[in-house]
Amino acid sequence: MQSCFLFLGALSALIGVGMGAFGAHGLKTVLSPELLTVYQTGVTYQMWHALGLIAIALIRQQIPESRLLLWAGWLMFIGILIFSGSLYLLALLDLKWLGMITPIGGVNFIIAWLLIAIFAAKKPHHSRYTHARR
Repeated sequence: MQSCFLFLGALSALIGVGMGAFGAHGLKTVLSPELLTVYQTGVTYQMWHALGLIAIALIRQQIPESRLLLWAGWLMFIGILIFSGSLYLLALLDLKWLGMITPIGGVNFIIAWLLIAIFAAKKPHHSRYTHARR
């Protein structure tokens, strides 16, 4: 596989678009406005974090050895599964207890973005990539 996070980001975006269309066209008359809002929140966060995964993949092409980006990518993907997945299930199955799981995915998102910020703030070390730019 050329890039795991590019694949996961593209797959997450593909599923997010499908889930968004399903929500807008198939669930509009089935779910209460409150549950439809919950569902749409799952779609929104999935799409933004799918783009985050794609950004991580693109940055890792330049700096593949970064452990911060590796961790950020996995935390972001797990966040999509837990956060958006729990909101989809909560809305579709009306299982209120799933709302207790959703924040775990949110914490994964927060930590992933924090790791990206730390990566961006770090002083670059000399590698084969920085020598090529001189």
